[in-house]
Amino acid sequence: MAAPSPTPFSRLFNSSVDARPTSLKTATILGPKLKSGETEQAHLRLLTSFKHLKFKASKEPPGLTQQLDNRKLESLTESENGCDLFEDLKHRFLRFKRRKFKENLDHFQNLAQGQAPKFMIIACADSRVCPSIILGFQPGEAFMVRNVANLVPTFESGPSETNAALEFAVNSLKVENILVIGHSCCGGIRALMSMEDEVDSSFIRSWVVVGKNARLITKSAASNLSFDQQCRHCEKESVNHSLLNLLTYPWIEEKVAEGVLSLHGGYYDFIDCTFEKWTLDYKASNREKNSRFAVKNQFYWC
Repeated sequence: MAAPSPTPFSRLFNSSVDARPTSLKTATILGPKLKSGETEQAHLRLLTSFKHLKFKASKEPPGLTQQLDNRKLESLTESENGCDLFEDLKHRFLRFKRRKFKENLDHFQNLAQGQAPKFMIIACADSRVCPSIILGFQPGEAFMVRNVANLVPTFESGPSETNAALEFAVNSLKVENILVIGHSCCGGIRALMSMEDEVDSSFIRSWVVVGKNARLITKSAASNLSFDQQCRHCEKESVNHSLLNLLTYPWIEEKVAEGVLSLHGGYYDFIDCTFEKWTLDYKASNREKNSRFAVKNQFYWC
């Protein structure tokens, strides 16, 4: 059988590992018409050029060379660390697939057809606060939205990803419970309590200002406390403020009044691992004109 003609890639690869004598390769590089004497002169010119380049490089400051070497090492280390991180994620995913997905295949196939969660969770984006870990939610049980400081803007504030999620969860998924979860050591609340009165262009300030009423109430009620204690007070106050903001959405208040939707507050303290839970008492809140709101079913889990 005749040998197949080499492809362009194979020709390129074969030429890169050519084992012919150096003089022939040099003649090929410099042109086919060079004679042997011209080839020797070409060798001398190449050697002279290499020596010149080497001498020029030796005059570069040693610090610059060291910096370049360090940058290469740092880049290589970052790349290797990045690969390690995603390699770890790969093993976590495959473990989930093996231990959870395949062992509960019917459940996940049903979820593929649609979702009907009983809960909507509004939690902070803080990496230390994961509702599925803290409260054990399984896939399909809770529709979640997470933002800085677990805030709910008012209906009048205009569109945001939070109220878009509210609209979908309440009107389309028909969730029965909305749970707003605050937490200890919240950086968003600390930013809210630290902000100055003058307006700036910070994205964080533009968002956390949603909780300005909780800040005002905290400053008034806890003015004698330390700043850290004020922040802790506001972490809980902002949850109640968000529950009141939920009632500014007409389709939420309507369902709460009908008793088909309940609004709950929660506070997770990850320092000592405790959880407080309470429910907004809509009817009692309406009757008590001097009170901002009333709560019921208040529990402390520790």
